[in-house]
Amino acid sequence: MTNAVFTARNTALVALGAVDAPQEVTSAWIDEQLAATYASCGVRPGLLEKVAGIHSRRWWPEGTTFDQVAAEAGRVALKNSGVSASDIDVLISTSVCKHHLEPSMASSVHHQLGLPSSAMNFDLANACLGFINAIWLASQLIDSGQVRYVLIVDGEGSRYTQEETIRRLQMPGTTAEDIFAEFASLTLGSGAVAAVLGPADLGGHRIVGGVSRAATEHHELCIGSLDKMTTDTAGLLANGIALAHDCFTEAEQHEKWLKNIDWYILHQVSKVHTESVCARLGIDPEKVPVSYPSLGNVGPAAIPLTMAHNQHLFAAGDNILCMGIGSGLNVSFVELQW
Repeated sequence: MTNAVFTARNTALVALGAVDAPQEVTSAWIDEQLAATYASCGVRPGLLEKVAGIHSRRWWPEGTTFDQVAAEAGRVALKNSGVSASDIDVLISTSVCKHHLEPSMASSVHHQLGLPSSAMNFDLANACLGFINAIWLASQLIDSGQVRYVLIVDGEGSRYTQEETIRRLQMPGTTAEDIFAEFASLTLGSGAVAAVLGPADLGGHRIVGGVSRAATEHHELCIGSLDKMTTDTAGLLANGIALAHDCFTEAEQHEKWLKNIDWYILHQVSKVHTESVCARLGIDPEKVPVSYPSLGNVGPAAIPLTMAHNQHLFAAGDNILCMGIGSGLNVSFVELQW
């Protein structure tokens, strides 16, 4: 399946830039808001913390827009990379969260960062997989020699979604089935992250390659909008892990990959998801840095945010496998060498 596999020849991650949302929202606080609903439905409180393993998540201040925080992460990534805004050839915005349908998020971020008019800009959306897909696309553009530097940005926010979910679940007549259908919405988090990619022969952390797999017969397991997300949590877990296993098996067939992986950066869903993936794929949990306990699931920003917050763990030459999964279902892995 050649179209499911790619090898990068001369692309590197130059630098990451992360911005944390300032307001901490604990799972205990959410339980307090839903205490009466839980009691009337016979649902045990504490599931977010004890089962999902999420102690808190972050919110942006009211009035903050997703393009603003994506642009701020872009500024941090540019500063960390030493690459000038004038040298960016392509800007890709991968945010799931959007406060309007058009124009693109990328156009606003492009303006805020003062990128040159020659810099192509567009949105790339694929649920929680967008950032990983953008790394694949950027690698193709850089390897082809058409561009030198690509800036990928992502800004996500869970405040409005969770406020609406809590308000809805507090309404009379809410059932246990309603709670569990929207439970995943309460695991979401907020954050912003960006990455500068460029030619590996100019420095940086080399992109090795990647593998993708699709199981779109499961595209209705998780359906979300900004104000509501309904999820078949058990179905998403079981079928997502099965697809990840298929993708992992495909990657193992390529002798350059997965032989000496030092770190695995999983999509940050929950404690159950992380433990299940490790068990199914035979991954040592000690090699899996996590951010979900304090950040929740920050969508497509989750993997690069986890990398950014754990850079102190990585040594030069370490092999890192980023393992993305998105509603749809789609799975993509990208390996890079630190």
